[in-house]
Amino acid sequence: MNVVEVNGLGRDYGTGDRTVHALRDVSFGVAKGELVAVRGRSGAGKTTLLNLIGGLDRSTAGTIRVAGRDVTGASENDLLGLRRDVIGFVFQSFGLIPILSAAENVSIPMRLARRKPAERDERVAVLLELVGLGAQANQRPGELSGGQQQRVSLARALANDPELLIADEPTGQLDSDTGRAVMDLLRAVVDARGMTALVATHDSALIDRADRVLTLRDGRLS
Repeated sequence: MNVVEVNGLGRDYGTGDRTVHALRDVSFGVAKGELVAVRGRSGAGKTTLLNLIGGLDRSTAGTIRVAGRDVTGASENDLLGLRRDVIGFVFQSFGLIPILSAAENVSIPMRLARRKPAERDERVAVLLELVGLGAQANQRPGELSGGQQQRVSLARALANDPELLIADEPTGQLDSDTGRAVMDLLRAVVDARGMTALVATHDSALIDRADRVLTLRDGRLS
């Protein structure tokens, strides 16, 4: 069974003559354990696609299922649960809370899921070691390099052991060497955990590490 199933997906913005067709009739599936890269020029619809699959936006047409759950028809409460329990997000801008330590940032999804403190602390330690930042647990984002911040972001995305990892330009703010290191880590995590990943990128290093590449042009799969 596919972890992600997208059928006839469309997303329009505006009305009448000012309508912008961000996505048009997009259909594809992503199997369990598969790392799929989504590429395309700026404005091609990559971020819109990921936001729709992740339940951060609503589609105009079509259907989306993630891990067997209907995303397009889900209530806001159901989408909240989906984002908390099923999907992990990694963003280009890292999205870390500046006043919290690396460990505290990683623990946030587990706090939202109301996991016990001892369980949270143990898992945070394991995840920070996994991304090579065990020694930086008490440092705040401002004390970390860009690559280290993205590693914290990845650890946070893995906190609740999601079935699907969504990453939007995860190397967009990193230099090429650091970006490759983050991509190697992402590939290793997907392989080790049998996780499914959908990653929007311009980075050829990630595209080379993907199992499959989807190309968007003007809102359509090419």
